[in-house]
Amino acid sequence: MNTTPGWRMGTLSGIPVYLGRSWVLVALLLVALFGPTVQQLLPALGWWAYVVALAFAVLLLVSVLIHEAAHALVAQRVGFGVSRVVADFWGGHTAHDGAGGTPARSAAVAVVGPLSNAMLAVLGWWGVAALTSGSGPGLLPGSGTGVLVLLTYAFAWSNTFVAVFNLVPCLPLDGGFLLEALVWRLSGSRHLGTLVAGWAGRLLVVLVVIWGLSPVLQGEQVGLLRIVWVLLIGGFLWQGASQAIRSGRHGAAAARRTVGEAAHPVGVVGSRSTLASVPWHEQRLWVVLDGQGRPDGVVDPPSLQRVPRAAWPDTSASAVAIRLPEGWAVPLTPETRLDTVIEVMRSTGSGVIGLLDEQGHPWGVVVADDLVGTRS
Repeated sequence: MNTTPGWRMGTLSGIPVYLGRSWVLVALLLVALFGPTVQQLLPALGWWAYVVALAFAVLLLVSVLIHEAAHALVAQRVGFGVSRVVADFWGGHTAHDGAGGTPARSAAVAVVGPLSNAMLAVLGWWGVAALTSGSGPGLLPGSGTGVLVLLTYAFAWSNTFVAVFNLVPCLPLDGGFLLEALVWRLSGSRHLGTLVAGWAGRLLVVLVVIWGLSPVLQGEQVGLLRIVWVLLIGGFLWQGASQAIRSGRHGAAAARRTVGEAAHPVGVVGSRSTLASVPWHEQRLWVVLDGQGRPDGVVDPPSLQRVPRAAWPDTSASAVAIRLPEGWAVPLTPETRLDTVIEVMRSTGSGVIGLLDEQGHPWGVVVADDLVGTRS
């Protein structure tokens, strides 16, 4: 089971950076939407207008990566464990564990993303002013300067929009994490902050839908493009807000429990061990180690049942292990509050969290489906 979030582009301060496969859809969508506009503004370009639109998609990708890099570096600086940075269909995300978080640290990580876009916007608007000042050719049809002005303007405008929109105080936007931090600071409960910011996100979806349908109230028709954007933005916000609400409810309930109360004991097996050589009946769940002795995945009964018994002597444990997102295994003691695990689940997207002792040896796992006491 491959859980790699996309194509690995490199590392940033030791943090893997990925280009999500869904970003290809973003590029195609931008080319389809922006290409005709470029053709209209610069008709002499012909089909090259779509190449210019693709160049804008790449510039937007650079903006996303800078935004997420700001999150990642500050999160690392304040002591969070950062497992990956991904640029994908919804822009991007930075996965960090948030262990030892405080309202101030959380706010610092959240605010630097929009600030980085604001700085890029300032740079873009300065570029537009420089290119269009004096007796420059401006948007001459087919001119190289015209293309450069258009791309610089689009870059400046998009970063301005992202900076402002991301500061709206509702989850899953960065402004929502700022609201969460504020409520957390005032109430002493992060989970209450998450709930408040999540419900603010649902309220924003309602406002987005009202805006999208506002022409109908004036007796006008709603364009297909407007409907598509309302559905995309509204769907993204509703999904993120709903996840935040669930997380807040789960976390509030989990704060009353410890990791030891919810953990499953596990067996540990090397990646090269064959299925026939392991006493699977001794434990329900097993953690498979890689060649360096690090947790590499989990084997559960359904994984074993998919392999015929006759093939067990020739099948390695690694071949049937369920691979989980990076950062799924963390050092936690049985006395740790269970809401810490909920936070790791939220940041990594993993429904199974491995529990390691001080030596990095697996001693248990917590499975999201078993957290009955933390469900909404």
